Order: sequence, then structure tokens, then C-alpha cells
Amino acid sequence: MRRLQPAGWPEPKGYANGVEAGGIVFTGGQIGWDQTGAFPHADLAGQVGQALRNVLAVLAEAGCGPEHVTRLTWYITDREEYLAHPKEIGAAYRAVMGRHFPAMAVVVVAGLLEPPAKVEIEATAVRSR
Repeated sequence: MRRLQPAGWPEPKGYANGVEAGGIVFTGGQIGWDQTGAFPHADLAGQVGQALRNVLAVLAEAGCGPEHVTRLTWYITDREEYLAHPKEIGAAYRAVMGRHFPAMAVVVVAGLLEPPAKVEIEATAVRSR
């Protein structure tokens, strides 16, 4: 098993941003903050885009891109905001992931560890051999 840590990111405490084992890559939950810990976007769509960019930064450490993603799990804090902005969320998704649509689940949660976070995204990818 190999731990994945994007250059310039703060060192996580008690978890890994990602791991690769036998060609399968797992990301930890990524939220809508940047590498400094700031949230560039307050809206859900903006945070989706940033969280997905963070997912891809972790995957890149294993030589993976969007085309390698097989599963995404989204944890969102506001069902109504999610349902009210499908076009904006879809545009944010496609801007990062293109037209690659893996298996996906969206789960509504009461809250996330970082209070400004509106979404947390986990990914599984399979690295081509």
C-alpha cells in the first residue's frame, strides 16, 4: 500500500488523503477548501468543483485522472440546495471531470467536520496497467 500526498498540501493527521494498493486508488473525503485551508466558494456548486479538483490532485499522485474513477460518493449537507441548482452543479462537475460518469451515490448528512463545508467527496479509481 502506498500513501498519496499532493505536494504543497498540509500533512494530514490521523488519516491519508489517498492510498493506492494493487492498482486501486482510494481517496479520503475531499471538501471544498484549497491547499491553504480556505474555502474559495460559499455555494455548493463552487465547493463541488473545488472538492473534485482536490480528488483529482490526490489521484494524480497515483498517475490517475478522471477517466480512471469508477465510483464517487458525495456527502452533502443541504438537500434543498443540491436539488435547486442542478445546472450549476452539473457545470462544475463537467468542468473538472468532463463527460466521465462513474457509479455515484449522494448522501445527505447533518454536517461535516469543517463548518463551512457543504460537500465531501470520496473516490475510487482503477489505475490502468
